[in-house]
Amino acid sequence: MRALRLPRLSSLRAFDHPGYFAVWLGALVSTIGTWMETVAMGVYVTQETGRAEWTGGIVALTYLPSVVLSPLGGALADRFDRRAYVALGTVVQLLLAGVLTVLAFTHQLSVPVVGVVSFLNGCASTLINPAFSAMLAELVPPRDLHSAMSLNSAQYNLGRIAGPALAAVVLGVGGPSWALLVNTLSFVAVLVALSRVQMPPRETAKGSRGLWKEIAHGFSVARGDADISLMLWSTLLVAALVAPFIGLVPVFAIREFGQGAAATSLLVTCQGAGAVTAALVVGTLVDSLGQRRLLGYLSLSIGAVSALYWLSPTLPVAAVGMFVLGANYMMLMSGTHTYCQSRVPRELQARVSSLYSMVLGGGYAAGVWGLGALADRVGLRFVTVSASVLFLALVLTLRLLRPSRFEGTEAL
Repeated sequence: MRALRLPRLSSLRAFDHPGYFAVWLGALVSTIGTWMETVAMGVYVTQETGRAEWTGGIVALTYLPSVVLSPLGGALADRFDRRAYVALGTVVQLLLAGVLTVLAFTHQLSVPVVGVVSFLNGCASTLINPAFSAMLAELVPPRDLHSAMSLNSAQYNLGRIAGPALAAVVLGVGGPSWALLVNTLSFVAVLVALSRVQMPPRETAKGSRGLWKEIAHGFSVARGDADISLMLWSTLLVAALVAPFIGLVPVFAIREFGQGAAATSLLVTCQGAGAVTAALVVGTLVDSLGQRRLLGYLSLSIGAVSALYWLSPTLPVAAVGMFVLGANYMMLMSGTHTYCQSRVPRELQARVSSLYSMVLGGGYAAGVWGLGALADRVGLRFVTVSASVLFLALVLTLRLLRPSRFEGTEAL
């Protein structure tokens, strides 16, 4: 009976497809573990070093590989069986998480070690993320693509709600080693889900063009489509100027409010709650406003919302601001990603997804480290508010100069 009711809310249509739901559920379990590790390591690095530059730098190491490896990951995902490819990458992530866990239990964990493992984990994630996104797109018909991408963002943010909450409890009772152990075990859920999924048949590109030519073809397609180019440039600016609010949460909680793991978990959880709420309504908003118009509104609002969050005078006000910011960010980024994928045939979706990951990861790595380094020198609030206002000014300038780009023809 549940499957008969779900289509009434267009945002949930992807759940009508059992394969998609199985992968979604496995990914949710893994994401909960990942966020437990993220909170634990963020608090650990901030408390060990006392510097936002280090906290931002460790986060940046996770995303830096996307600048080089994302196009390669997209090309590989279009050449091989995506389910097997994702499974292999998940095993690598499980082993890396296991290394951190063993080091924590044996009291040999250090900030440099966390940095090295974060970088290697970023390499693995970068190589499999395009395949994962393209695999989700294969599990649903085109009409449910936006639902699939939005719900994928929702599961990530449900993990952002549950993971930090569990992390706060586990860190208080057993310390970071137990949070790392839970994360290691959580990858098993992805492997179980993948073993139960039947992928639809498709042709894979096996050497007819050559790997590097396929990568170049992906760049060519994106460069030749004005709408995809606009979305990728927008993603880069959001990633560099606004998205660092994610990685700098521990610094904000500890420096500005004088609290540690509990405040960090609260803010991260509020972001997830806002994103999940947005995922439930974004389909209706797309139906009412259209994809391009909604993205235009979200681009205008996120700079102002981000600035207000960083100006929050108290932790409760910051929590409310983070809820709104999380909703805005989720709708903007999942909508941009979906729009890019919707403009190309399925055999190119992984490569276009990889370019999105490249600019998002590269921009975020540069932004979170750069803003963190500046925050140590001139103040966290001043730097982050200035970056948010700069983004808002850039969007307003583009809207005044090119208003048609905000009201273009729909792709969906």
